[in-house]
This record gives sequence, C-alpha cells and structure tokens, in this order.
Amino acid sequence: MNAADVMSSSPDVVSGAVVFKGTRVPVDALFEYLSAGSTLDEFLDDFPTVQRHQAEAVVSLAGDSVKRSFGTRAA
Repeated sequence: MNAADVMSSSPDVVSGAVVFKGTRVPVDALFEYLSAGSTLDEFLDDFPTVQRHQAEAVVSLAGDSVKRSFGTRAA
C-alpha cells in the first residue's frame, strides 16, 4: 500500500492539510489521539468517516518511514 491510497492533500480541503482520502479528517488527528493515550477504536468512533484500513495503513506507513530513517543513520 502506498500513501496516496489512503491519504490526500489539496489546498481546497482543510487548507491543504494531509487528510484521510475521501474525508476532511487530518491524519495528524490520529497521531494526536494515539499520543494522548486514546485507542484506535476511540479515534474511529469519533471520526466515523475514516475507515479502519486507512488508519491502520497510515500507522504502518509511519512505522516504515521511521525504520527507513533510522536504518539510513545507523552505520
């Protein structure tokens, strides 16, 4: 899965913020919920336009990005 499958950005939607594709929900909201100790289910309950597979894919993509970043710095 690639980022464009689950996220989008347009100047006409939430001032260009990266949102879950097909919604107006900023991806940042997911990470804010998780960092505050909320569960994925709580996030999905509060943002019913976001599908579970979208949220799970975003978390997975973020994890992959961290792994790649860390891997490039380790020598």
